[in-house]
Amino acid sequence: MNETQPSRVLAPTVSEIPLPPDARALSTLSRIDYADAFTVVGAATRTPQQWLSATVQEAPRRVRRRLVLGWTALGLKLGPPWSANRVLGWKVEHSDPAFVLLAADSWLGFRGQLLFRREPDGLLFATFVEQTNPAARAVWAVITPHHRHVVRSLLAHAASRERTR
Repeated sequence: MNETQPSRVLAPTVSEIPLPPDARALSTLSRIDYADAFTVVGAATRTPQQWLSATVQEAPRRVRRRLVLGWTALGLKLGPPWSANRVLGWKVEHSDPAFVLLAADSWLGFRGQLLFRREPDGLLFATFVEQTNPAARAVWAVITPHHRHVVRSLLAHAASRERTR
Protein backbone atom coordinates (compact mmCIF):
# COMPACT_ATOMS: atom_id res chain seq x y z
CA MET A 1 0.00 0.00 0.00
CA ASN A 2 1.23 3.48 -0.82
CA GLU A 3 1.96 5.40 2.36
CA THR A 4 0.45 8.59 0.92
CA GLN A 5 -2.96 6.95 0.61
CA PRO A 6 -5.16 6.80 3.70
CA SER A 7 -5.99 3.30 4.87
CA ARG A 8 -9.62 2.29 4.61
CA VAL A 9 -11.55 0.68 7.41
CA LEU A 10 -13.64 -2.05 5.87
CA ALA A 11 -17.20 -2.46 7.04
CA PRO A 12 -17.95 -5.65 8.94
CA THR A 13 -19.47 -8.38 6.81
CA VAL A 14 -22.32 -10.68 7.72
CA SER A 15 -22.34 -14.00 5.90
CA GLU A 16 -24.47 -17.10 6.13
CA ILE A 17 -22.23 -20.16 6.43
CA PRO A 18 -22.67 -23.91 6.91
CA LEU A 19 -23.14 -24.71 10.58
CA PRO A 20 -19.79 -25.77 12.07
CA PRO A 21 -20.05 -29.19 13.77
CA ASP A 22 -18.46 -27.85 16.96
CA ALA A 23 -21.20 -25.20 17.16
CA ARG A 24 -23.92 -27.84 16.66
CA ALA A 25 -22.46 -29.70 19.64
CA LEU A 26 -23.23 -26.71 21.91
CA SER A 27 -26.99 -27.15 21.48
CA THR A 28 -28.81 -29.01 24.24
CA LEU A 29 -31.80 -29.92 22.06
CA SER A 30 -32.52 -33.65 21.82
CA ARG A 31 -32.77 -33.30 18.02
CA ILE A 32 -31.99 -30.46 15.62
CA ASP A 33 -34.44 -30.31 12.72
CA TYR A 34 -33.33 -26.89 11.49
CA ALA A 35 -30.11 -24.97 11.95
CA ASP A 36 -28.48 -21.96 10.37
CA ALA A 37 -25.30 -20.05 11.06
CA PHE A 38 -24.03 -16.56 10.35
CA THR A 39 -20.68 -14.94 10.94
CA VAL A 40 -19.84 -11.31 11.51
CA VAL A 41 -16.25 -10.69 10.41
CA GLY A 42 -14.28 -7.48 10.73
CA ALA A 43 -16.27 -6.12 13.63
CA ALA A 44 -14.96 -5.02 16.98
CA THR A 45 -13.99 -7.77 19.33
CA ARG A 46 -16.85 -8.28 21.73
CA THR A 47 -17.70 -10.93 24.26
CA PRO A 48 -20.68 -13.14 23.41
CA GLN A 49 -22.65 -11.26 26.07
CA GLN A 50 -21.78 -7.92 24.40
CA TRP A 51 -22.82 -9.28 20.98
CA LEU A 52 -26.11 -10.47 22.46
CA SER A 53 -26.72 -7.09 23.99
CA ALA A 54 -25.78 -5.20 20.80
CA THR A 55 -27.89 -7.47 18.61
CA VAL A 56 -31.06 -7.77 20.67
CA GLN A 57 -31.16 -5.58 23.76
CA GLU A 58 -29.72 -2.44 22.14
CA ALA A 59 -31.79 -2.73 18.97
CA PRO A 60 -34.22 0.16 18.53
CA ARG A 61 -37.37 -0.15 20.66
CA ARG A 62 -39.60 -0.72 17.61
CA VAL A 63 -37.32 -3.57 16.47
CA ARG A 64 -37.36 -5.21 19.90
CA ARG A 65 -41.16 -4.86 19.96
CA ARG A 66 -41.46 -6.51 16.53
CA LEU A 67 -39.16 -9.34 17.62
CA VAL A 68 -41.27 -10.05 20.70
CA LEU A 69 -44.48 -9.87 18.65
CA GLY A 70 -43.05 -12.29 16.07
CA TRP A 71 -41.82 -14.69 18.73
CA THR A 72 -45.21 -14.53 20.45
CA ALA A 73 -46.93 -15.28 17.12
CA LEU A 74 -44.74 -18.39 16.94
CA GLY A 75 -46.07 -19.40 20.34
CA LEU A 76 -42.80 -18.91 22.20
CA LYS A 77 -43.24 -19.17 25.94
CA LEU A 78 -41.26 -16.09 26.87
CA GLY A 79 -40.50 -15.27 30.48
CA PRO A 80 -40.37 -11.85 32.08
CA PRO A 81 -37.87 -9.77 30.06
CA TRP A 82 -36.58 -8.03 33.20
CA SER A 83 -35.54 -11.30 34.85
CA ALA A 84 -31.79 -11.68 35.46
CA ASN A 85 -31.67 -14.98 33.55
CA ARG A 86 -33.71 -13.79 30.54
CA VAL A 87 -33.04 -11.76 27.41
CA LEU A 88 -36.25 -10.34 25.92
CA GLY A 89 -37.98 -13.32 27.51
CA TRP A 90 -35.56 -16.01 26.25
CA LYS A 91 -34.02 -18.14 28.99
CA VAL A 92 -30.23 -17.93 29.30
CA GLU A 93 -29.38 -21.63 29.09
CA HIS A 94 -25.60 -21.11 29.22
CA SER A 95 -23.29 -18.11 29.50
CA ASP A 96 -19.51 -18.00 29.73
CA PRO A 97 -16.70 -16.07 28.01
CA ALA A 98 -16.82 -18.40 24.98
CA PHE A 99 -20.55 -18.50 24.21
CA VAL A 100 -24.11 -17.66 25.24
CA LEU A 101 -27.00 -20.02 24.50
CA LEU A 102 -30.60 -18.79 24.76
CA ALA A 103 -33.59 -21.16 24.79
CA ALA A 104 -37.36 -20.94 24.37
CA ASP A 105 -40.14 -23.47 23.85
CA SER A 106 -43.27 -22.86 21.80
CA TRP A 107 -46.90 -23.79 22.25
CA LEU A 108 -46.90 -24.72 18.54
CA GLY A 109 -44.35 -27.51 18.88
CA PHE A 110 -40.95 -25.82 18.56
CA ARG A 111 -37.96 -25.75 20.82
CA GLY A 112 -35.51 -23.08 19.79
CA GLN A 113 -32.03 -22.00 20.76
CA LEU A 114 -29.90 -19.03 19.76
CA LEU A 115 -26.11 -19.27 20.00
CA PHE A 116 -23.73 -16.32 20.23
CA ARG A 117 -20.13 -17.59 20.09
CA ARG A 118 -16.93 -15.59 20.04
CA GLU A 119 -14.74 -16.20 17.01
CA PRO A 120 -11.16 -14.97 16.50
CA ASP A 121 -12.35 -12.43 13.93
CA GLY A 122 -15.86 -11.66 15.19
CA LEU A 123 -19.00 -13.63 15.99
CA LEU A 124 -20.75 -16.86 15.10
CA PHE A 125 -24.53 -16.72 15.51
CA ALA A 126 -26.56 -19.91 15.09
CA THR A 127 -30.21 -20.86 15.37
CA PHE A 128 -31.27 -24.38 16.35
CA VAL A 129 -34.86 -25.56 16.11
CA GLU A 130 -36.43 -28.82 17.18
CA GLN A 131 -39.85 -29.39 15.61
CA THR A 132 -42.04 -31.77 17.58
CA ASN A 133 -44.99 -32.09 15.17
CA PRO A 134 -45.96 -31.68 11.49
CA ALA A 135 -47.61 -28.30 12.12
CA ALA A 136 -44.37 -26.92 13.57
CA ARG A 137 -42.45 -28.16 10.53
CA ALA A 138 -44.94 -26.52 8.16
CA VAL A 139 -44.88 -23.18 10.00
CA TRP A 140 -41.10 -23.12 10.20
CA ALA A 141 -40.77 -23.89 6.48
CA VAL A 142 -42.89 -20.82 5.70
CA ILE A 143 -41.04 -18.41 8.00
CA THR A 144 -37.46 -19.56 7.33
CA PRO A 145 -36.69 -16.92 4.65
CA HIS A 146 -38.02 -14.14 6.90
CA HIS A 147 -36.06 -15.51 9.87
CA ARG A 148 -32.81 -15.46 7.88
CA HIS A 149 -33.48 -11.92 6.66
CA VAL A 150 -34.16 -10.68 10.21
CA VAL A 151 -31.04 -12.36 11.62
CA ARG A 152 -28.82 -10.89 8.90
CA SER A 153 -30.32 -7.44 9.47
CA LEU A 154 -29.96 -7.57 13.27
CA LEU A 155 -26.32 -8.67 13.03
CA ALA A 156 -25.46 -6.04 10.41
CA HIS A 157 -27.03 -3.28 12.50
CA ALA A 158 -25.24 -4.44 15.66
CA ALA A 159 -21.91 -4.43 13.81
CA SER A 160 -22.54 -1.00 12.28
CA ARG A 161 -23.55 0.53 15.63
CA GLU A 162 -20.12 -0.42 16.97
CA ARG A 163 -18.43 1.52 14.16
CA THR A 164 -20.37 4.68 15.00
CA ARG A 165 -19.46 4.74 18.71
